[in-house]
Amino acid sequence: MSKSIKLQRKESLLVELLNEALSTLNDGRLNTLQVLDVVCSRGADDAKVYLEKSILSPQEQKEILKLLKKANGLISRYCLESTGWYKTPKFTYTFDELYSKEVRMEELFKKISK
Repeated sequence: MSKSIKLQRKESLLVELLNEALSTLNDGRLNTLQVLDVVCSRGADDAKVYLEKSILSPQEQKEILKLLKKANGLISRYCLESTGWYKTPKFTYTFDELYSKEVRMEELFKKISK
């Protein structure tokens, strides 16, 4: 079942807003994170936020997820002020495994082509 255009727009807007919100935070570990994708639930009450993990160790990832949980109020407030919505989805943060797999596959294809 395909998503509605309204939901796709909301997800796209949230990717931009979350990247902006993270860049405004004072913590260097958080303001350098990149949001790759946001997937909202059908009613847009919940949103799963996929972050790039690039060179982060598993321990650093756990620490960053804890920091994001603490900063969630600031991030939600930023989204509310920027959009004028009366509420934001409940954000759940996770690191995107698919992106790192794609990078590894591209590296393998480059090696194969040589």
